[in-house]
Amino acid sequence: MKQLGAAVSIAGLRKHYGDVRAVDGIDLLIAPGEVVALLGPNGAGKSTTVDMIIGLTRPDAGEVTVFGKQPADAVAEGSIGAMLQNGTLLDDATVGETVAMIASLHRRPMPVAEALRRAGIEDLVNRRCTKLSGGQKQRVRFAVALVSNPDLLVLDEPTAAMDVGTRREFWASMREFTDAGRTVLFATHYLDEAEEFADRVVLMRSGRIVADGSVAKVREMASGRTINAVLPYVAADELVRLPGVLDATRRAERVQLDCTDSDTALRALLNTYPDVHDIEISAAGLEEAFLALTAKENA
Repeated sequence: MKQLGAAVSIAGLRKHYGDVRAVDGIDLLIAPGEVVALLGPNGAGKSTTVDMIIGLTRPDAGEVTVFGKQPADAVAEGSIGAMLQNGTLLDDATVGETVAMIASLHRRPMPVAEALRRAGIEDLVNRRCTKLSGGQKQRVRFAVALVSNPDLLVLDEPTAAMDVGTRREFWASMREFTDAGRTVLFATHYLDEAEEFADRVVLMRSGRIVADGSVAKVREMASGRTINAVLPYVAADELVRLPGVLDATRRAERVQLDCTDSDTALRALLNTYPDVHDIEISAAGLEEAFLALTAKENA
């Protein structure tokens, strides 16, 4: 059901390609000012969902609105800025010309110089797009997304092809953007970005949403804890037989036990192998939660 006041409202959204259910009946509400990370393995339906939010693809069923409007109308009004991984740039145009051309299509654009500054590409203003590296092209796409001065910024793998330093600069610029209360939805394979930057994580698998909440909540959904300890001369095959242990791995003298019940597993470990030492117990991180929640078979 459409919700008034939502930045993004998705209800019963479906998109099939033959027998492939790319998006298989999802519901999602994003409030104004939220920063939401959309995660999932390849083929989970992230990019198809993004394409329907920004009006590039029409759903087979269901509804998506952006600030109460159809995606095409929201794009025309400049309410949505999109940075797509494979967005094409005009090779013969300079960076400045490219961003200025997009700005000219909108009624209330951000000043071109401001968009270039926020994207960190002021020094590239006179360079032709054909002469840009992969990371530089991503930053130009970011400036193009920003220049409409949007209320919702949608990013599909925004830091692909960026080196570590450029990624850090990109997210610093993103924080400046969101500090003004703007809404951001970004799809990424870099889980550390989601963990550090997102207010909320939405996990997709096989076209469906399998988890939705804060990073802490998604970690809890994965359940279980990990025991790390020093225990020489014991094979992982033996350790996996301990009660409460789901999986066991060994690296040199250290073992790692992935547990469904860490209390039971720890008691059994100490009773069976009293020489075990340097024991550490940790909750699942976002990466572990991602793997656990997206690896399960469809219900």
